[in-house]
Amino acid sequence: MVRMNDIDPELREFLDGYRLPEVPGAPWVRPPPGRQRCVALISTAGLKLPGDRPFSEGAGDWRAIPTERAGEAVMDHLSISHDRTGFQHDLNVVLPVERLQELAAAGEIGAVASCHYSFMGASEPGAMEAEARALAGRMKADGVNTVVLAPV
Repeated sequence: MVRMNDIDPELREFLDGYRLPEVPGAPWVRPPPGRQRCVALISTAGLKLPGDRPFSEGAGDWRAIPTERAGEAVMDHLSISHDRTGFQHDLNVVLPVERLQELAAAGEIGAVASCHYSFMGASEPGAMEAEARALAGRMKADGVNTVVLAPV
């Protein structure tokens, strides 16, 4: 874990002053019982599969990562300040698919979704809203009823 004192002073000043937008409404709902959950992951690590189009700067779109191909994911994160060390050692740091599979095998959750998703975390949240809403509809149609957000 990087401490604020250890990063570049200019980046530290930017992060100290960064304010997230206020999101109106109630974002949380009561989930179904664990054994009835079909769980998908959403990461902001800028993950994609080889051959997928790269993320562009400020991109608000996402890439799909099928569960069976998660081990092939590559990081396309644009920020030069982004530390890729954890990802290089263990995909589960940014997309904990194996942890979900363990929960499913133990009967803690009903199922792991067939597909997970990644956004580019260096994007403005407002740029992601329309895509996030469309993705929510896609996941709902796929039977996903629980999402774990993995911000990076």
